[in-house]
Amino acid sequence: MIETVSTKLSFQDVLGSMKARFGIGRMDYAVEPGLYAIGKPAGSSPVFVSANYKLTFDTLRKNLAGLDCWLLVLDTKSVNVWCAAGKGTFGTDELVRRIETSELSKYVSHNRLILPQLGATGVSAHEVKLRSGFDVDYGPVRASDIKEYIDMGCEATREMRTVQFSLWDRLVLVPVDLIDAVKHTLPVLGVLLLANQFAAKPFGKADVAVGAGAVFAGTVLTPALLPYIPGSAFSWKGWLLGLSCTAGILGLSGKFAKDDKLLAAGSLLLYPAISSYLAMNFTGASTYTSPSGVDKEIRKALPLIVSASAVGAGLVLGAHMIGKRKVK
Repeated sequence: MIETVSTKLSFQDVLGSMKARFGIGRMDYAVEPGLYAIGKPAGSSPVFVSANYKLTFDTLRKNLAGLDCWLLVLDTKSVNVWCAAGKGTFGTDELVRRIETSELSKYVSHNRLILPQLGATGVSAHEVKLRSGFDVDYGPVRASDIKEYIDMGCEATREMRTVQFSLWDRLVLVPVDLIDAVKHTLPVLGVLLLANQFAAKPFGKADVAVGAGAVFAGTVLTPALLPYIPGSAFSWKGWLLGLSCTAGILGLSGKFAKDDKLLAAGSLLLYPAISSYLAMNFTGASTYTSPSGVDKEIRKALPLIVSASAVGAGLVLGAHMIGKRKVK
């Protein structure tokens, strides 16, 4: 029995999407893989292929309102189409497997599948045809263009094929990385409070500010300003903004004073490196990257980030723990 799903999102669907955006239950936000019906599809109705990440599933089905069609959902381990294609879970093997297990040929009288364009990197169309008998068509980049795409006889315009990554597209991805970074930062603050019991120069508001600036630069500013920051590597972009934020906060707080040179030097090594690492995490969410490019950047940047962080942390801790206490 094929389940028919609504194209109208419920309050629970909207709430679930908001929670996923903020990283709450993100890796468990999935639907069961298989074949679904939208409206009252017949044998000649189109078949759309999607991922089982529910945010992707919901975005697609709400844009299919008014259409009678089939929706074939692949098991992408609760990962969106773009990322799953890079990981291989939205791929040829899974597509062929799902065609067979759903017995798709029993429900349709044609042999055409419409896949999202961003899933093309994971699927070999000719191999799908050879193994399953189904032809692969790549639909528009945006689900909102699907109806027009169907009306045009499954022909996509250049605009439909153009990948856009607007400011809004980038900002909606920020909360997951920001909240994850904050969760990992809170224990560090606890350690610093404990260390203040023994520090010659206790950690203060300026130290918290420069750390927060590094997190903000890497998780918010870099995605927001991505097209405008010089360079192509995300790690480099994050480092530049991290350096700017760190230098600005140090300057405003007076940490460039003569007796704080060791602390300033350590901060200029440590905090931009943190921003660089956090910015590099955004490669997995960006349409600017490729799997091979990401691997290459990680191999080059990670040793530098680790080295700068280690030396910088040593200098910062040394300046606080064994530096001379200021006399008021």
